[in-house]
Amino acid sequence: MDTKNTHEIDIVLATSSKINSVDFDNLSFGSTFTDHMLVCDFKEGKWGKPVIKPYEPFMIDPSAKVFHYGQAIFEGMKAYKDEQDQVWIFRPDQNLDRFNKSAVRMAMPEVPESIFIDGLKTILDIERAWVKKGLGNTLYIRPFMIAIGSGVIAQPSTQYRFMIILSPAKSYYSGDVKVIIAEHYSRAANGGIGAAKAAGNYSAQFYPQKLAQEKGFQQIIWTDDATHTKLEEAGTMNVFFKINDTLYTAPTSERILDGVTRKSLIDLAKREGIKVEERSVLVDEIVTAAKDGSLKEIFGAGTAAVVSPIVGFQYKEDYYELPKLQNSIAMDLKDKLTKIQYNLAEDTFGWTVKI
Repeated sequence: MDTKNTHEIDIVLATSSKINSVDFDNLSFGSTFTDHMLVCDFKEGKWGKPVIKPYEPFMIDPSAKVFHYGQAIFEGMKAYKDEQDQVWIFRPDQNLDRFNKSAVRMAMPEVPESIFIDGLKTILDIERAWVKKGLGNTLYIRPFMIAIGSGVIAQPSTQYRFMIILSPAKSYYSGDVKVIIAEHYSRAANGGIGAAKAAGNYSAQFYPQKLAQEKGFQQIIWTDDATHTKLEEAGTMNVFFKINDTLYTAPTSERILDGVTRKSLIDLAKREGIKVEERSVLVDEIVTAAKDGSLKEIFGAGTAAVVSPIVGFQYKEDYYELPKLQNSIAMDLKDKLTKIQYNLAEDTFGWTVKI
């Protein structure tokens, strides 16, 4: 292995690459990983030196607090390659900010920019061959942190591990997406950890989502925990509703994740002169709008899916099909956003960062 030190990051390069064994035309999302990973441990009240090393399993004590008390957070990001073979990332400062807000909420240490951003840039530079050109081709980036301190006493860990792993990806969802509006289950509650990208938020969704899939739906639109009258998120995505000529989305809160794609789409829509309202969206008004024809579109927004149009929804026993539009705001915004991400259009917002 080739070992070197760059910008306070130790680098141990793999002796060979597995890239030639990967079928990039037939990728299953999040199941193939690049040659290297970044690892950095927090012990005795301070962060150690990050190490980029070959991707491999690692040993951890069975009593590590991540297993027993769920101290685990993550982010989702992507890298893109333009036609000149330049690699770009999108709004990494927003991911770092949200990551550290999640850390604070989960009683975990914040990760310095010198580890998160500099480490990300360094590992992406090493793995740039894994970022393939062409719209839809990306390198999915998964920064995460887990509690590795041992002991089953119910208190925060004193030791943590921050890591970055990378996975080549294509589209997250395929085919039509139909959703069911939740009447009983909730994603998060006031005072809880819904605004954090905590692992437990996602595992709690698996059972109700399984029930929805058994009924033929791909996702759930979550409702508020208290009354189940307010629409909040769609599966693992923020959700938008177009009624007549206005785009509506729920405001971020303790229950709703502050999505980077969400805020980017809002800024893009406003730039294009589209009216956007961030306010509570009621189940009843969406059902009424579906009945009278004023509901034009529903779509989810998130890093993995970017924009995922929803073709219909069910509430109680009634299913509502959405109109098939030739001029979809969802697809237009997706096109404008992805062109910025792939350096195919001018980034007037200063969102993209070159590797």
